[in-house]
Amino acid sequence: MYVVEVVQLLVSPVHRYLGRPSEGPSAAVGEELVRSVEVRRNLGIVGDRYYARPAHRDAAVTLMSAENLPLDIDPQTDLTLTRRNILLRGVDIDAHVGSTVSLDTGAGPVLLAVRRPARPCAWMDAVIGPGAQRALRGKGGVRCTPLSDGVLTVGKAEFAVVEQEPRPS
Repeated sequence: MYVVEVVQLLVSPVHRYLGRPSEGPSAAVGEELVRSVEVRRNLGIVGDRYYARPAHRDAAVTLMSAENLPLDIDPQTDLTLTRRNILLRGVDIDAHVGSTVSLDTGAGPVLLAVRRPARPCAWMDAVIGPGAQRALRGKGGVRCTPLSDGVLTVGKAEFAVVEQEPRPS
């Protein structure tokens, strides 16, 4: 277990990147960056666009490492542009696909099964800048299934790998 930082949390009730990137994103509905989120087992983040959606239950929560943001392309890049839910500093979350991780910001641990990479799409070039999609390949974050209920807040957090998938020999 080691200390990381939850830098940002994003909850968006609407999918803003619909249609063609050249048309631009849809307008935000309310404030998307929040100080805390409520995570529900097998459902996702309460109030988020993927909450309780059957097609997204195995990928309802997305995490990204702050160290992988393409700040050289746009220094203002954050979760409002990448559309991930949780921005962490101090852990290479992309290296944990296949693992179960624990994140505790003080209200108790939230367990997340890290299922697969969250691959960047063409929208990244449109909203961050040319080259962003390529810059995020292999480090665009991960899609997770929440395995427990809990609350996460912005600030210091304890991070641990609870279970790691065995690597093939």
